[in-house]
Amino acid sequence: MKISSLMLVGLASALGVVSARAQTGTTGAAQGAPATKAAPAAPRPMQLNSLDQTTKADPFPPVNQKFFTAATPTVDTVNSFLKTLWGYDPNRIWRVEAIQTTAAPGVSKVVVFVSDKSPNAKVQSTAFFVTPDGKHAIADSSGVISFGATPFADNRKLLQDRADGAWRGSASKDFLLVEFADMQCPHCKEAQATMEQIVKDFPNARIVFQSFPLVEVHPFAFKAAAYGYCVQKQKNDAFFPYAAAVFDNQAALTAETGDETLKNAVTKAGLDPAAIDACAATQAIKDQVNASMKLGEDVGVDQTPILAVNGHLLPLSQVPYETLKTIIAYQGQMDGVNTGAAATGSVKPPTLVK
Repeated sequence: MKISSLMLVGLASALGVVSARAQTGTTGAAQGAPATKAAPAAPRPMQLNSLDQTTKADPFPPVNQKFFTAATPTVDTVNSFLKTLWGYDPNRIWRVEAIQTTAAPGVSKVVVFVSDKSPNAKVQSTAFFVTPDGKHAIADSSGVISFGATPFADNRKLLQDRADGAWRGSASKDFLLVEFADMQCPHCKEAQATMEQIVKDFPNARIVFQSFPLVEVHPFAFKAAAYGYCVQKQKNDAFFPYAAAVFDNQAALTAETGDETLKNAVTKAGLDPAAIDACAATQAIKDQVNASMKLGEDVGVDQTPILAVNGHLLPLSQVPYETLKTIIAYQGQMDGVNTGAAATGSVKPPTLVK
């Protein structure tokens, strides 16, 4: 996987969770380098050991001001944005090499060179575009995502206001983890073990199951979500054994046995399946499921399972757990909340090479 398409955590919710160490080295003419032609830089040995104050080692090409032709965004804003995305990894280093105007009015191109502190680490470039409003970024085919010094703040507020799924953990919404999932989705089923571990590791989090049925490919997902809302309406805590029973018997969500499977799951949760079935058929519950799907779309969910950590979208099925845990803890640290996680020392910020 190339860094250019995987470097920005949160883009299409699956980016930036790999090491910044590139598979192919670059020099001043690296892939994704500024479009304006410049005199080639003299070859530089790739012998990076440290970028602290005691060494002059620097793996990146010198910054050339002629590549900074756009008024916005500023270098400080880009660095704040990248620190929010990459700060969980103190080994990562980068330098903003260009912020350029483009042929599209108001659209700026940002080029960043990235490496890490390992000996002989190689360098790769990544590029993205910032929209005229300064609030969105686009990288490769990753779609449009929030941009700015605090890119997840709007999503965080949106989820605090509108996430209405069953929840466990803290009554406070200061540290809000929202899982967007589809009960007929195989990857969502696999992710439940991860969610159980997250519940244990972050006792101060409010963890919400927010239904996002993929109705085009999973014919029973909407009805399972509707049942879930009705179960939650009767007893919030009953939702989780209901959902576990649905996931456990996911293969039986077929035209022949799907209804029976959902009713059996309700029974396992200790509730009356006839009452839940009647509730799920009401327009009010159908509207609630549709509103949950709309919430996911509004915050940028385009696949399941996705975990929103105070608005920061992370792919549950694509990130190693220890990395995921580190990112969750870092996001809490960035937002100034007590995550309740066991003390492992604060995450040191990454190096910004200037």
